[in-house]
Amino acid sequence: MSVSYDTPSPLITQVEYQGFQAAYDHFNQALFAGTLPQVLVTLQRRGRSYGYMAPERFTGRQEAGMVHELALNPDQFTDRSDREILSTLVHEQVHVWQYTAGTPPRRGYHDREWAAQMRAIGLHPSHTGEPGGRQTGQHMSHYIVDGGAYDLEYARLVQAGFVLHWESLAHDAQRGAKRAGKTKYTCPDCGLNAWAKPGVSLICGDCATQLAEEPCP
Repeated sequence: MSVSYDTPSPLITQVEYQGFQAAYDHFNQALFAGTLPQVLVTLQRRGRSYGYMAPERFTGRQEAGMVHELALNPDQFTDRSDREILSTLVHEQVHVWQYTAGTPPRRGYHDREWAAQMRAIGLHPSHTGEPGGRQTGQHMSHYIVDGGAYDLEYARLVQAGFVLHWESLAHDAQRGAKRAGKTKYTCPDCGLNAWAKPGVSLICGDCATQLAEEPCP
């Protein structure tokens, strides 16, 4: 059987990660006046977390210095639009902004400085992800302000041809939740998973946050 190489398959990794890089650069220029440093964008499957920013997570093998990690969780892409997914990217860019240009709070905490910057770029902080939620706290989400800066810049990005291509299988986030009759617990801040008997109290050693019990599928 002969194989034709005249029309190569798309370079999946390159295409998808270049898309995230293009989105990062677009929002950096449009919402942060190009002041954010370059980061290493990764896809990390981390429980219920939509994403996280880890300061100085990577150090250079050839280059001097360290770079931050900006991670997105593909398990949480399912049933969310590109507009919503990229709002998580920008949410984490605000953490990059605060770490480099503001006053970083304690690990995992979302303070007033972070909340003010979120509002300024058209993402309203809310612990529920809906209007009326608390705007500061350890575990925070947001909702998109219609007609706000993020909303308008996302529309411009789409007009330039942006689209995401891949996500985790719909049920992959639930696989492994039940191991040997034990219950899954997840840190709401960093996504750390642990398994134990139902009803126990577990604390994340990194975040000092109580792990949330998740129902088994």
